Amino acid sequence: MYLRDLDFKVISQCIHCGLCLPTCPTYDATKLERHSPRGRIQLMKHVAEGRLDITQTFGDEMYFCLGCLACETACPAGVNYTEMFEVARADIERAGVLNTEKRNWIRSVLLRGVFTRPWLLRLIGRVIWIYQASGAESLVRRLGLMRLAPRSLRELEPLAPRIRPDFSDNLISEIETPDHMRARVGMLTGCVQDLTYSHVNRDTVDVLLANGCEVVTPRSQHCCGSLHGHNGELETAREMARRNIDAMERSAGPLAELDAIVTNAGGCGSHLKHYDHLLHDDPAYAARARQWSVKVKDIHEFLFALGPARPSHSLAVDGRDVEVTYHESCHLCHGQKITRQPRDLLKLIPGLKLVELPEAGWCCGSAGVYNITQPEMSMKLLERKMANIGKTGASCVANGNPGCSVQLEAGVRMHGVEVEVAHPMTLLARAYRGDN
Repeated sequence: MYLRDLDFKVISQCIHCGLCLPTCPTYDATKLERHSPRGRIQLMKHVAEGRLDITQTFGDEMYFCLGCLACETACPAGVNYTEMFEVARADIERAGVLNTEKRNWIRSVLLRGVFTRPWLLRLIGRVIWIYQASGAESLVRRLGLMRLAPRSLRELEPLAPRIRPDFSDNLISEIETPDHMRARVGMLTGCVQDLTYSHVNRDTVDVLLANGCEVVTPRSQHCCGSLHGHNGELETAREMARRNIDAMERSAGPLAELDAIVTNAGGCGSHLKHYDHLLHDDPAYAARARQWSVKVKDIHEFLFALGPARPSHSLAVDGRDVEVTYHESCHLCHGQKITRQPRDLLKLIPGLKLVELPEAGWCCGSAGVYNITQPEMSMKLLERKMANIGKTGASCVANGNPGCSVQLEAGVRMHGVEVEVAHPMTLLARAYRGDN
């Protein structure tokens, strides 16, 4: 689909009221109209109407947007910014206005290569783990060898996440059954989540078991496709959707036999819930994709609706409650409108005191690969987020998205602060298991 093919009602929904302006991180930083949702929508409308060509300037502007969707939350007219934004980026890629040899190579290797092949992603993850766990990483840093690397690599190195020694398939059986069953769910383990936070996936399964859920976890799952959908690779995103539907049906049987398909990654969940839109004109998958989208639930959303069991163990240390603050993943709070449920689940944990985070819903600067493609703006947002976390005095910041966790952990290392970054499911699992 092209911008010119979008329903006119979608492209003309913006009423130019400006209520989105204070919520947009890039507009807040620059005060330039073109860096606001309203300004970008106007540019997209001109392209759709044939009054503006797709140029490098247009492409740069669309990729300067974080895609945080705070504008959708603020919009009184219900503008579908997500659809316009993704179609605009697809238009940009088709037009090739941002093409360079380096950019084309990176996109080909990462988007159409590594992130479409789980075995290759895990192989790279294993190599990085060996580099980190063997002490080679520490030696390279002590000797200052990173100074010899290209500047772009030097800037990315501090953001490198810690790779886990075990992948999700090693920690979770394909089918795990509780003592007393209340529901049967499919479990999505993700791609980056599988490499860097496989323990969070194990914790999520433990929480589901503690709440009477049989958990079906397909082997060697594929990327959900959000990385592709947000970066103009819509056909690859569709292929990832097909592969994930197939994988879940192989392990769990017909989707109708599942009470829910659970995801613990806010950014992935926002995309996963729209497989019906992605595959609406695919005769072999359209009906299955509609059923998939109905079944997909964020873990906080699902548990809250199920009615969570209260943990019996306390997280208190030496009789003192642990103070935890909560950062909202953009695509969890703005994309999926899930804000209350994570907080209520955290409040359920004995020995945990929830401290509200100033600007909890303000983007941390991760935004998929934004911290790689727009490092300067990303770091400004991270500094703002870390300053707000510091104001809370909390010893732990909880959030429900792996991209945010990678960004926040980088902030913790850069600022030298002693704050744990944890998924709410990890905190809940500790309270259920009693392994504080």
